[in-house]
Amino acid sequence: MDISRGSGVALWHQIASRIEEDIAARLFPPGGRLPTENKLAQRFEVNRHTVRRAVAALEEKGLVRIEQGRGTFVQGGAIDYTVGKRTRFSENIRRQAREPSGQLIRAEQIPADPVVARALDLRRGTRVVLLETVGMADEVPISLGAHHFPAKRFPELIEAFKDSNSISSALAAAGVADYWRKSTRVTAGLPDSRETGLLEMPKTRPLLVCESVNVDQDGAPIEFGRASFVADRVQISLDTL
Repeated sequence: MDISRGSGVALWHQIASRIEEDIAARLFPPGGRLPTENKLAQRFEVNRHTVRRAVAALEEKGLVRIEQGRGTFVQGGAIDYTVGKRTRFSENIRRQAREPSGQLIRAEQIPADPVVARALDLRRGTRVVLLETVGMADEVPISLGAHHFPAKRFPELIEAFKDSNSISSALAAAGVADYWRKSTRVTAGLPDSRETGLLEMPKTRPLLVCESVNVDQDGAPIEFGRASFVADRVQISLDTL
């Protein structure tokens, strides 16, 4: 035990400070798992409720993340995600020596709302393909993306994406060998309940929201994307577009 009872400082606060010191000393490295509540309770000779409150305080500070059913993990360094003329999720993640992966959440054709229609130069209500994905680095969710494409031009895009799990590959199969970022708009906000669940993040942590338009080599808009990044897991660098 390395906490002091009767010091006037709450036990949970002392425990949080000790664990924070261990993280700073890299006794628990970035991405590593903390000991279980039971083991921490034994170490500090307190009950699990006290440990749980200490860990919650560390999560609020952004030092750890709690994943239901998996445990508590030390936050790694923020990924430097570069947005430029040619922005590809997998390339960005591999450049940081991380392993990219993704999960398809939703794939269907829907009518374009006014924002999507304007970005893709379509009439409101025109059918678009929606691919909604969770992007991960080393199996940690970092972004929730909603990708919209003109359905008339890309009627088989959903099947092509399911075959490759890659937007670039799916577009290539549809005849778009390469594409470029035309515009990017970055805003910030708090997540809703769906985002907190999919991104495994607390509701008090902000999101960085990137809205973008990609065009083909002829300058025709082919994708409107809205990507929500967990702010303490990603820092966005804007390259010259």
